[in-house]
Amino acid sequence: MTFPTDASFAVSDLAADVRAGLSKHGQKELPSKYFYDDLGTALFEVITLLPEYGLTRAEERLLRRRAPELAERLPGPVVVTELGSGSGKKTRLILEAFARRQSTRYYPIDISPTALERCREELGQLNSVAVEGIEKHFLPGLQAVAARRPPDAQLLLLFLGSTIGNFDRPVAQEFLRQLRQCVRPGDHMLLGTDMEKPVPQLLLAYDDPLGVTAAFNLNLLARINRELEADFDLSRFQHVALYKYHERRIEMHLRSTAEQTVTIPGASLVVRLRPGETIWTENSHKFNTAEVVQMGEAAGFACQAQWVDAEWPFAQTLLVAR
Repeated sequence: MTFPTDASFAVSDLAADVRAGLSKHGQKELPSKYFYDDLGTALFEVITLLPEYGLTRAEERLLRRRAPELAERLPGPVVVTELGSGSGKKTRLILEAFARRQSTRYYPIDISPTALERCREELGQLNSVAVEGIEKHFLPGLQAVAARRPPDAQLLLLFLGSTIGNFDRPVAQEFLRQLRQCVRPGDHMLLGTDMEKPVPQLLLAYDDPLGVTAAFNLNLLARINRELEADFDLSRFQHVALYKYHERRIEMHLRSTAEQTVTIPGASLVVRLRPGETIWTENSHKFNTAEVVQMGEAAGFACQAQWVDAEWPFAQTLLVAR
């Protein structure tokens, strides 16, 4: 497995995004993509095991049931690629189903080298599966895969884990349209989306009693300390998860518990925070089934199938590029 580097993703990117997000008038923010350094990736793996966080288990149940059917629907030569692959544990179910029918090449796309290394460890020994990691952002990574695919191969794009929910809805719609521009008619995308459910259930999933999600959120500040030599005092911040009814989303914030000044030399920035002021770190939008189909159609896809887990409402929608 090889790891092509993306020179654009570097400390300078982190510095620029931190400077832009924490200099905003009004609501300060930090991009959620920076959660996933080595420690953040490990913490997220723990989150997926928490009893309060049913999303990952729901997706695994769907994949276990539907992977053989998915392989039957794409019988010809297939290249499988995945946006934000993480460790690849869930993807094993799909690759095993395809490998029983044909040799398969798999391109995980992730900005975390740790995630790609774990993906190699998880999937590198599968028979009839060749794994090549792409260390890039989503769209450049997909473009790189599209350039490498054999002319006669279909592409199966995996966008799992409800990562699409991290985008604002108009941005998510535009992103799906951009994905469609990177693929050919007849290519498929399996899109995972977390469904609307009772708010107390959602809040527990994003603010667990053990405090793992809080540690995951606070690690974003710790990463800025490590990589940009900042002096965030993590004991002066609280993890906050709240539900916005109008937007139908969970938001994660870090709330300052005191008047404080933070110096970030690596971003040439000094940040002043008031007691109660928050730094917005993540959105997680929730969907309904009809909405997901409509989003795909508006982006240039047609819906071939949609499956929903009954235990933890979560959908996987199989879309084909028109």
